[in-house]
Amino acid sequence: MHSADVTVIGGGCVGLTAALGLAQNGFKVIVIDKGKDIAELTEPELRVSALSAASENILKKVNGWQKANEQRFSAYQTMSVWDKDSFGKIHFDSRDIGHGRLGHIIENNNVRNGLIEAAKQENNITLLFNTGVKSIHNGEEQVLLTLEDGLPVVSKLLIAADGANSWVRKQLNLAITFSDYDHHAVVATIDVAENHQQCARQVFLPDGPLALLPLWQENQCSIVWSTSPEHAKELVEIPEEQFNRAITAATDSVVGPISLASERVSIPLTMRYANQWLDKRVVLMGDAAHTIHPLAGLGMNLGLLDAASIVDVLPNPEILVDSKLQQALRQYERWRKSEAQTFIAAMAGLKELFAGSNPVKKLIRGAGLALTNSTPMVKDKIIQQAMGLSGGLPKLAKTVDSL
Repeated sequence: MHSADVTVIGGGCVGLTAALGLAQNGFKVIVIDKGKDIAELTEPELRVSALSAASENILKKVNGWQKANEQRFSAYQTMSVWDKDSFGKIHFDSRDIGHGRLGHIIENNNVRNGLIEAAKQENNITLLFNTGVKSIHNGEEQVLLTLEDGLPVVSKLLIAADGANSWVRKQLNLAITFSDYDHHAVVATIDVAENHQQCARQVFLPDGPLALLPLWQENQCSIVWSTSPEHAKELVEIPEEQFNRAITAATDSVVGPISLASERVSIPLTMRYANQWLDKRVVLMGDAAHTIHPLAGLGMNLGLLDAASIVDVLPNPEILVDSKLQQALRQYERWRKSEAQTFIAAMAGLKELFAGSNPVKKLIRGAGLALTNSTPMVKDKIIQQAMGLSGGLPKLAKTVDSL
């Protein structure tokens, strides 16, 4: 039998960050995940994230950043965004607000590897990888899990960080609101003819946005091309030479001719939002609670803020007393649901505004981007928001050293 103060189901970046932060607060934590632990990193991973300054702070404070392979980090200082179908364009530079970078492009498995290494050195954490859960009983005073091997796990709190298709959420019949974005994301690694100059680029095409995210190699980028399911299928299946021409044309050759350097994978995009994030002694976070369109690169950052927020509201194990715990968890739920709702609505609005070739929308897009680009005060606010440096941040996300 295993017992702990907190059990986390989901050994991804969000679940591990929550586990490490709570362990630092004195909680005994068990992390359960069906997958393996350390992932071998060879070629660039297809799944990458644009991590904000706030996310960097969080990962540093739980020692995950320091344990990852920093040689594979790619800091980006500038961001260039333009509309393929209008005159609108905008350029962001972190130096405009006195910072050295806007964020980092990092492979998800590299972040996860660093967090696992940090967790292995934390006495308050027990890691159970390659371990499935068979059943869950969510009681008034504790949560009882039965593992697939028959062993019970008892804890005062269960955190479900087990992804978009959360097993925990389904077992507890927690309803979700969902909407098909009618987009698939084509992800791949590409070689570029010209140095990407550590600039993150995004072009809005009639069918959806295409992002070029600079990797640690100066001539390689990760792409996320969000488009219709039919076009995504075509992009994955067409010959490599034809794909190279298509993406070079789509990006206006801003980094010269492009050539494919990996397989191509198409991922369906769906908005999900759990109507209820809290049930007795179970709480949801990360993709188990919300998924949004990747056009602003917010998914991982929102999940890490969820993890940092639960650490904020649970400062020590004494709070696990019934009344105190429920009060703290309700605070977490209100805090994080509000922010998730805001960004879900914003992403839906942006997707709609930049979709298609309607002349009125083209004029609005072009004028809006041009006006924003020429208004430093507005640009600075957008940069601060993108870096996660505005609003009510949890303690783990606040800057402690110079960026």
